[in-house]
Amino acid sequence: MTDKTIVTHNGNFHADDVFSIAALKSIFPSFKLIRTRDLEIIAKADIVLDVGGEYDADADRFDHHQRGGAGERENGIPYSSFGLIWQKYGLEICQGNQDVANAVDAGLVSNIDAIDCGHVEGVIKGITLSQTISMFNPTWQEDSHFDTCFDEAVDFASRVLTRFIASANGGISAKAIVAKAIDNAEDPRVIVLEKYTPWKRTVHALSEEALYMIYPSQTGQWRIQTVPVELGSFEDRKSLPKQWAGLSDKELKEVTGIDDAMFCHNGLFIAGAESFESTMKMASIALQE
Repeated sequence: MTDKTIVTHNGNFHADDVFSIAALKSIFPSFKLIRTRDLEIIAKADIVLDVGGEYDADADRFDHHQRGGAGERENGIPYSSFGLIWQKYGLEICQGNQDVANAVDAGLVSNIDAIDCGHVEGVIKGITLSQTISMFNPTWQEDSHFDTCFDEAVDFASRVLTRFIASANGGISAKAIVAKAIDNAEDPRVIVLEKYTPWKRTVHALSEEALYMIYPSQTGQWRIQTVPVELGSFEDRKSLPKQWAGLSDKELKEVTGIDDAMFCHNGLFIAGAESFESTMKMASIALQE
């Protein structure tokens, strides 16, 4: 396939044009990038973003600076060039997984769009990815070339986008696994995972009864962890027994009567034993307290 020519504006860059190029790199491994505002060059390009005054997805024109902008989401966040690129190519970038593409749009793309378009309501305060990308621009004290700095910013954004997609995919896959574990639980208060999987969001969405999660650790032992009353809370639906607090090895074995008990956190939200059977015994004792 003939290499595409992709055009964006020259000079100072922002997160929307940087992430747009990073996104396109994942599906067009080889292309010619030109950073310019020359209308003749823009007219001949295969893909144009964040410059040119035109939005036409079919023609691969993705600007949002024209009068009236380029539309907005149902939640009111306008589209910047990144959002427009993602609308057309996001599903392909996420290998056909619409749930992942939607998650990336909600967690990453829409925030960059919002900041770029000045729609700051609901945007997280503090340093953002958009600010981080802006810091790749050369300062007034530096002699660095804008295009070189832009390439560095794109490399950084490509890595962030790749990890964001992986994280979103992992979260969506985890949801199905945890949901199945909830359905298969012999006791709805104790949910067993065959492998550690992020579980809190799914448990809170699907189970009001779950009190404890049982899962293997990376080192081969097993863990019991309490379910918090709500996401982000340090209060548990049911803490582990108070007499276990801060104990480990011999002391914990004596208190629990479990030969391979290993530890219990002083905060009473997690404990562990060598075997699955012993960890289930911990759960049984905790339920009776």
